Amino acid sequence: MPIAVVSSGAYLTSVLISALFCGTICAAARRRRGLWADIAAKVLGLALAAVATSWIVQSIVDGPWTAANSLPLPLCDVALVVAAAACWWRSPLLVELTWFWGLAGTLQAVITPDLGVAFPHLIFFQYVVGHLGIVVAALYLVVGLGITPRPGAVGRTFAITLAYTAFVGAVDAITGGDYMFLRSRPVTWSLLSVLGPWPWYILGATGVAIVALVLLDLPFRPARRQLRAAGMTAGPGGVGQRS
Repeated sequence: MPIAVVSSGAYLTSVLISALFCGTICAAARRRRGLWADIAAKVLGLALAAVATSWIVQSIVDGPWTAANSLPLPLCDVALVVAAAACWWRSPLLVELTWFWGLAGTLQAVITPDLGVAFPHLIFFQYVVGHLGIVVAALYLVVGLGITPRPGAVGRTFAITLAYTAFVGAVDAITGGDYMFLRSRPVTWSLLSVLGPWPWYILGATGVAIVALVLLDLPFRPARRQLRAAGMTAGPGGVGQRS
């Protein structure tokens, strides 16, 4: 995708609409939590699940399907499914993964989209709804509904990400694919473009990921310290409970 797509009117409009929508529902959920807020989370989850399903179906129908290029293994694809499940069930671990993967990873894809088609192509809608939807879900679950990451969330997320990356690396080796860009950098500009040649950009990306996870966890540390000082632990949804 040419980097010029970032400045296209349709794409920028989609980003602005999503930002406005996200800010509105987050503020509304914080002011007046009710049944509507739970329904909104489920509707968002269904929308993300629909995008994930349509992506898989389209890859099979359009073809040619190949193990090297058509498997739903990129981290954004997995984050899409995780975010959909998090919106539906609001499991603390799923919410943590959605928060960190959405803002540390998918947000970069929003800023530097790898999109080779323009509005109104179906892939345009899939990309926009899928990627922006993950970011909206992360912010709505954590900021709007208050399901904050628990102590140790950074370590858990990094371990899961590292294990998944190793799995994808094995798939790349077997299929000859380049899922998660573990064999070569993307041709379009991204953060990987400034992290050096292979394999050094992988090490650089690992370091950047650690820093991003820590920064995304910082806003929740003061509340955890207060809970510890009061002899309480963070329960589901960040609610304090006696330890």
